[in-house]
Amino acid sequence: MLKLAAQIGWFVIVGCAAAATHWAVAVACVAAGGLDPLLANVVGWLTAFCVSFAGHYRLTFRHQHAPLPRAARRFFAVSALGFAVNEAAYALLLHTTAIRYDVLLALILIGIAVLTFILGRCWAFRRTH
Repeated sequence: MLKLAAQIGWFVIVGCAAAATHWAVAVACVAAGGLDPLLANVVGWLTAFCVSFAGHYRLTFRHQHAPLPRAARRFFAVSALGFAVNEAAYALLLHTTAIRYDVLLALILIGIAVLTFILGRCWAFRRTH
């Protein structure tokens, strides 16, 4: 039970760092780079993936001892699935609500976190095949 609590704690810390990175990069791409919010979201996700994987591999799921190459491939798949849901929801809600793009993105990022933890713990960083 303590190991799970520690994993959740690290997951929140790493996830917040990755989400903050995702959000900051996406918002900067829109504000400073003039990118469309959906394209900026892709750039934000790719940048945040690096933060997320490194943190989860070294901190959150370190006790699971998953081989690095397999964990990277699997976590990329988990992250890509989460991002696909993120991008679809973001595209839909950008066009159907009056919520500001930056607030909307923050809400969606929070919503994807639970899916990422479960799939990361049970599959991506699992030691056995």
